[in-house]
Amino acid sequence: MQFQYFNIKRTRSLQSTLFILSFLTSLSFLIIISLQACSQKQRGPNEIYIGTLAGPESDLVQTAQAIALQKYNLTLKIIEFEDYNIPNTALAEGSIDANMFQHQQYLNYVVTHKKHAIQSIGKTFIFPMGGYSKKYRTIGQLPDKAIIAIPNDPSNNERALKLLAENNLITLGLPDNQEPITLKNITQNTKQFIFKELDAAQLPRALEDVDLAIINTNYAIPSGLKPKRDALILESAHSPYANVVAVRTKEIAAEKYQQLMSALNSPEVLEKANALFEGQVIPAWR
Repeated sequence: MQFQYFNIKRTRSLQSTLFILSFLTSLSFLIIISLQACSQKQRGPNEIYIGTLAGPESDLVQTAQAIALQKYNLTLKIIEFEDYNIPNTALAEGSIDANMFQHQQYLNYVVTHKKHAIQSIGKTFIFPMGGYSKKYRTIGQLPDKAIIAIPNDPSNNERALKLLAENNLITLGLPDNQEPITLKNITQNTKQFIFKELDAAQLPRALEDVDLAIINTNYAIPSGLKPKRDALILESAHSPYANVVAVRTKEIAAEKYQQLMSALNSPEVLEKANALFEGQVIPAWR
């Protein structure tokens, strides 16, 4: 009798499980269809879905959002992302209409390797990359075989290595082709530094475990790091790594994107940027 009861209970449990799985499958299907419908929705002439990374840059777009609406009756819908790998794909596939998160060198790399039909329509700010440490107060204190964490995406990886070379910590040779500079291009590493390549967003959290981390300003600020105060080495105002706004190539002439750039290059956005980054940002459009 007990055995029969166990079978009935197991059968009911199995039926319940199958029902739940069927429900979840149907729900997932509906969500996918809904997302596809959103991505395929035709945007109006006064509407832009703009993607950016969560953090200070998103705050800048929020300031531009108010300017765009007031001056041009242009509605900006802000879509936040968590890493560098998604916004360009989302733009190319039509989920968003523009993005603001990357410098020109990174955009060039993505267009070359992924064949996305997207391009820059203008510059915003230079956010200086810096080297930070919780163990040392000056770059000269960095010991032999120190562990240095750098971004693992190709463009910022090159940018970090160039910053280290500019400060005489390593020597770099040029690549044989147009590929980005990588660790393979280090020709001299006198102090035998050990390099750890990590996702750019993870670098502030890695500070406890490494001797030096090369961090983008947009990730340093939310982590409580102030470039002018805390960086042991820092890019200069002559850095070529200005952030840009990208759109699909076929839509580059649309008036609403000219209005978007006017809003992003406005005095109000510059004032907000100086407040967020403590005067560390450099307006690249001037």
